[in-house]
Amino acid sequence: MRVIALVDGEHYPSVTRWGLQSAIDAGTDVVAALIVGGVEKLDAEGRMDLGDIPVIGGGADPRAALGDAIGERRPEAILDLSDEPVLGYDRRMEMVAVALANGLPYVGSDFRFDPPFTEPALPAPTLAVIGTGKRAAKTAVAGQTARIAASLGLRPVVVAMGRGGPPEPVLAGPEDVTLDALLRRAERGDHAASDYLEDALPSGVPTIGARRCGGGIGGRPFVSNVPEAARRAVDLRADPVVLEGSGAAIPPVPWDAGILVAPAGVTAHHLTGYLGPLRLLLSDLLIFIIGAGPIAGADNLSTLYPGVRRLRPDIRIAIADLQPVPLADVRGKDAYLATTAQPAVAGFLAASLERTAGCRVVQVSTHLADRAALERDLADAPPFDVLLTELKAAAVDVAARRALERGAQVVFVDNRPRTARPAEHETVHGDGEVDDLIREVIGLARRRAGMRM
Repeated sequence: MRVIALVDGEHYPSVTRWGLQSAIDAGTDVVAALIVGGVEKLDAEGRMDLGDIPVIGGGADPRAALGDAIGERRPEAILDLSDEPVLGYDRRMEMVAVALANGLPYVGSDFRFDPPFTEPALPAPTLAVIGTGKRAAKTAVAGQTARIAASLGLRPVVVAMGRGGPPEPVLAGPEDVTLDALLRRAERGDHAASDYLEDALPSGVPTIGARRCGGGIGGRPFVSNVPEAARRAVDLRADPVVLEGSGAAIPPVPWDAGILVAPAGVTAHHLTGYLGPLRLLLSDLLIFIIGAGPIAGADNLSTLYPGVRRLRPDIRIAIADLQPVPLADVRGKDAYLATTAQPAVAGFLAASLERTAGCRVVQVSTHLADRAALERDLADAPPFDVLLTELKAAAVDVAARRALERGAQVVFVDNRPRTARPAEHETVHGDGEVDDLIREVIGLARRRAGMRM
């Protein structure tokens, strides 16, 4: 196996040569050694004599140097022979991210990280929407991406990976997401609010459901049927294939361009620490989702922004909030809102629905993902004309059934990203309108696909 070895100036060169020779004796082909830092054991000119092995200086930015070395030397893995204090936990994880983003395993004394991708690239333009964790608004952004692609005259197909996805890839279209069809699905014992159904409902484009179990630190699922689902999208002549991640897990199929979705209130270490840098390196657009109200979470962006720009100076950034949109006319009606949002966000959603849809929200339940609590909430609910609910969790098997029993109408709500307007005092602003930036990524995916196919 051809490797680039990471070495440091805190080890004596003779000891480093010993380590490299041990790797060579074990059958490893060391094509180069990259100095990632440290000067204590180097000679007066800052050099390291490693015999016949070419030595590459890491300079002030070993991450960039590693990326360049991978492009030039074409290794099959990265072998880490460095150590504290040169590569502490955070810096080491950044080096891991560079290797994994380039499709290479990263191996050390007692650890190994493998790339998240297990499949070859698809013979179609491929765009991914991934997130920093659960309920980061990936589905909302994937649906918006599909709608925008369709408006451009393209043929998008969404492949949605979820914890509750089907055992075999399933294609869903508009006829599969009517209320009656969803209720029949729930009666059969199927998950009637899986992500792929939520994608199909408002987007109007073909959606293929897939499942996954487990998720590694770098986002790789332990097992998934996403590759089969993606190949089915190709059979449908998709352009582009829109891969939607699940929680912090990412699809195991490579993509041409990526969108990373993160709550504006995410802690810095979850975005730029651990293997957050990997998700940044795999993305071309970062969409921060503002929480409850037009500026909630915006005060955290000034903390996040420098770390993002250090790791990925060229990434485009959008700042958005979510606009709830009922998929039927509810003007003048008394509405009960069921949502997975936190109480503060739910209040904002209710106020937004009253303002934009013209209904009166008489009560809100934030227990859509807690069946027992949702049952109690609905049992105690005042009279209402219509249930407004996201297509998530217990929306069909509990919320819709109970609403129909009360003689109420059921209308699903789509949360759609729109460009947020931070207050004038905020120092961080996006690079443009969120829809325009999504269009850029769609175009980028198609251009890159054209170059590789």
